[in-house]
Amino acid sequence: MKATGILLRIGATFFFTLMVVFVKMLAGAVPLGQIVFFRSAVALIPLVLFLMWTRDFPGGLKTKRPMAHVLRCLLGCIALYASFASLAYLPLAHATIIGFLAPILAVVLALFVLGEEVTRMRWFAVAFGFLGVLVLVVPKLTAVTLNQAYLIGMIFVLTSALFTAGSKIQIRSLAQTENAGAIAFYFAMTCTVAGFCSVFWGWVRPDPEQLMWLCGAGLAGGVAHIMMTLALQYDEISKLAPFEYLSLIFAVIADVFLFGLIPGFGFYISTAMILIAMWLITFKDRR
Repeated sequence: MKATGILLRIGATFFFTLMVVFVKMLAGAVPLGQIVFFRSAVALIPLVLFLMWTRDFPGGLKTKRPMAHVLRCLLGCIALYASFASLAYLPLAHATIIGFLAPILAVVLALFVLGEEVTRMRWFAVAFGFLGVLVLVVPKLTAVTLNQAYLIGMIFVLTSALFTAGSKIQIRSLAQTENAGAIAFYFAMTCTVAGFCSVFWGWVRPDPEQLMWLCGAGLAGGVAHIMMTLALQYDEISKLAPFEYLSLIFAVIADVFLFGLIPGFGFYISTAMILIAMWLITFKDRR
């Protein structure tokens, strides 16, 4: 099916947004390393189930490119830590807009590292979708006071965007020869170990609600990584990049239903621009 990669990328964006919402509910109440541990350890459940469903467990974990997995895991682990850390310093909308540098950087890296042919339509869709994001977020950014905490948050989210872009390039490379579940499995294992090491700096005993958010983040993150990796087996990074902007729409919807925050008129303009960018890629891109 021609749109399989696109549908998987949309699904991954939805579950990544769900994961971020769960993590945001925990910011400040649960240590960062403990969040990373639960998000990664619980993610192993859907990953192993996926590998069993495809009859690739444990055989599908074999690899001829161990160092490529190591690089992907290191890039992804740094990106994950930085992303979660930024949520303690920045409003979700601000962390989202700065984080949207990742798909732009990924397109640039795909061009120069992977040699992908980035068509004019793809460049236009990425830029037009990013403008749609700015329509919604820039009015909010003008009211921000640039204090030390905000600047720390910016450093974290910029670091996350850079390493996320590098991680996606590595996933795209691995996806051509490796099992999708195995790629996500090794990443989850790496982050589980990295998160567990933080136990020596002190963890907290989560209450039932916090435990629910921790497990929810893990399940959502596991499903999202499977879908993202599968998407990159079907389509190029430059084609899938604009669909990441959907996370802003999903985040605003979450604000409405979870926090009662009603979006203004700018949300509808932003949504229209993002949807147009996706339509251009889905139906007008010639490759």
